[in-house]
Amino acid sequence: MLRTYTIAFHGAEAAPVEVQCAMAPGIPGFSIVGLPDKTVSESRERVRAALSAMRIALPSQRITINLSPADMPKAGSHYDLPIALAILAALKVIPADVAEENISMGELSLDGKLVPVAGALPAAFCAAEEGRGLLCAEDSAPEAAWVEATRVIGARSLAELVRHLTGASPIPPAAAGTLPPRVDGRDLREVKGQERAKRVLEIAAAGRHHLLMIGAPGAGKSMLASRMPGLLPDLTPMEALETSMVHSVSGLLKGGGICRNRPFQQPHHTASKAAIVGGGRAAQPGEISLAHNGVLFMDELPEFAPGVLETLRQPMESGEVMVSRANAHVRYPCRFLMVAAANPCRCGHLSDANRACSQAPKCSEKYLARISGPMLDRFDLRIEIPAVAHRDLDMPASGDTSQTVRDRVTAARARQAERYDGVEGVALNADIEGTLLEEVAAPDAEGRDLLLLAADRFKLSARGYHRILRVARTIADLEDSADLRRDHIAEALSYRIAGMGG
Repeated sequence: MLRTYTIAFHGAEAAPVEVQCAMAPGIPGFSIVGLPDKTVSESRERVRAALSAMRIALPSQRITINLSPADMPKAGSHYDLPIALAILAALKVIPADVAEENISMGELSLDGKLVPVAGALPAAFCAAEEGRGLLCAEDSAPEAAWVEATRVIGARSLAELVRHLTGASPIPPAAAGTLPPRVDGRDLREVKGQERAKRVLEIAAAGRHHLLMIGAPGAGKSMLASRMPGLLPDLTPMEALETSMVHSVSGLLKGGGICRNRPFQQPHHTASKAAIVGGGRAAQPGEISLAHNGVLFMDELPEFAPGVLETLRQPMESGEVMVSRANAHVRYPCRFLMVAAANPCRCGHLSDANRACSQAPKCSEKYLARISGPMLDRFDLRIEIPAVAHRDLDMPASGDTSQTVRDRVTAARARQAERYDGVEGVALNADIEGTLLEEVAAPDAEGRDLLLLAADRFKLSARGYHRILRVARTIADLEDSADLRRDHIAEALSYRIAGMGG
């Protein structure tokens, strides 16, 4: 029995799989066992054609390929290459010991060319952990080569890889791809008016506080949301790695680079549960995981199906999601900053008596009621966005640039990183809870009195009470204040929309 190694994806990570090949006398046949899906079972024909293109015929024996562990579901076309290498090792075309020294992945075309597949980065990490090299398609190699702990070999075809493994024509190790430049998009200064909304964007960015904006059509909600990525600091090396792993599994890394820009995902309100939280036949990551360490913008929030919105409640709190299917239970990270926008009612003109529909103001209550109380409670910041006056549109652009705001946000996040250094699961103010929240967000006497008064008058929930403390802590961090004062509490309280629950 000859063996090679490959990987199976489990969420954004890869687990090693042993590919065993046995040839025995009997009725000629070619079978693959070990819980393969349809794509893996079809590898038989692709491998047979690729070997035929190399003038290699399968022997008149019974060929059995076992993918071990056999109880782990196997899916994807990347099993083509390791199956072909296992057969070539069994036929003594390539040395068996060389085949066992590497993890391989790649799809084979019928003429023997290697086709790149998704997941090269997690595969490289798995190879490094196993102490093996990685063999893959040439176009996948620059992505995998970011993992310096393993030797990555990229080939254009199976024949070229065979010449490398036999020593006839060695392939030099691949180099890491080019790091893409940071893309900041449009500047916050271009937004005219809406100074209060700009302030809220800064607070949301500094503490990763979820934000809900409610305003008439054309008030600038989408324009403001699109500026959020430009207010966020660069990804840390760990954040870039986590984000790139998810995007690699989804096949979204292009040009062999890794993620440098914070994601900005903007799903349409017709998106399904599987598209938002992840799922499908192979339990792929959804929009919330693709937005990990970035921004998830949900425009027209009440138009999303109620069931879709309710599935977001737990991920918004925990920062991870478990995608459960009949044959897969996969965990994906999803620590994102949600920015949501909504009209005040279906017609959108509630505040304009001349344009509002005949059902106002009841239409607003009915429309916004599509957002449940528990879901609404997850938003730390909730503000109304007024329409911009025409005279403001004629004024020249003013205010802070995105770079200026980003510098303040970066400084505030640095203070939080220092404060929470060594605290597991806590990176920013949005993560603090329990005893830690009481320690770092304890207001002064005047601030506590104000908060208790507001909590009683507006019937704040316990979650709402704690969210005000977290926001107030972020406001204090933006001012580089160690103390939590009454004015910090007052500003945090002002970002709760009256009449929409605690």
